[in-house]
Amino acid sequence: MNGGPALVSIMRQGSTLIASVHTALDDSELVRFEHDLIHQIGEHRSRGVIIDVAALDVIDSFAALTLRRIAEMARLRGALTVLVGIQPEVAFTMVRLGMGTGQVPTALDLEEGLALLAAHPGAGTDSTERDARPGSTP
Repeated sequence: MNGGPALVSIMRQGSTLIASVHTALDDSELVRFEHDLIHQIGEHRSRGVIIDVAALDVIDSFAALTLRRIAEMARLRGALTVLVGIQPEVAFTMVRLGMGTGQVPTALDLEEGLALLAAHPGAGTDSTERDARPGSTP
């Protein structure tokens, strides 16, 4: 066990997992993050996942591929993934290098990511929680 700061935090808000990447991850840390997040999707029966990369000033090809792979695995487990917080310089570099997020939806920030999930049938926390309350109407 190390006593250093967390590289990634994964929090649950209703049926949504919010994963914040706090610093650049090497390849083995990215794979560990992928494994942990996919495990938690099943454990919490999550319908939506937000991955916040606002703290990253670089997203290399392996990181971009891993984020797309996470989104595809999450989709196969029944959760929609939204990538938020891509910095302008990172977006510029990714486009110039021909890298992208594939079919993974993106949003400017966490607030817009949550709104995007809420607008998607079955993925938003608001509709899932409202429908689960006794006496509520959809």
